[in-house]
Amino acid sequence: MEKLDKMKIKKTKKNVGQRATSTHGHGARKKWRKSGHKGGVGMSGSGKRGDQKKTLVIKKYGNAYFGKQGFTSRGTARRKNMIMNVGFIDKNLDSLIKKFGANGVLNLSKYKILGSGDLSKKIKIKALQVSNSAREKIEEAGGSIEEISPKNENPEIKDGKDSKDE
Repeated sequence: MEKLDKMKIKKTKKNVGQRATSTHGHGARKKWRKSGHKGGVGMSGSGKRGDQKKTLVIKKYGNAYFGKQGFTSRGTARRKNMIMNVGFIDKNLDSLIKKFGANGVLNLSKYKILGSGDLSKKIKIKALQVSNSAREKIEEAGGSIEEISPKNENPEIKDGKDSKDE
């Protein structure tokens, strides 16, 4: 009998007692978990269906937060030269003269002039490039147009030949 008194009684482990209970004695399901209980930190939850956070995001960042950002696909190269149509020049002549005009000449040195629209007034224009239809319409109205060569090109060299060689 002495031997039985010295033996320890084996206790059941706590987790055995918690089997089949999802909370394991910590109250509501959420409470003993990590940041899921808080609903996320910072901008989490502001995705596609995050309507409850949209007001906060718009207030903080404006609408620039939503939508695609970054690189565009290779096929969508932007037009590099700035363009202006003859019809636009005719319609907005007063404001263009205030902005680009000097000594009776409209200096559009960064623009290529295209021939869409009609011109009703006689104008002198300096431009980077001119389409054939725009040149015809400007000269029909009694005006003149001068093409400016870009700054990086050497005006002495034309068509791959040096003018001094001739």
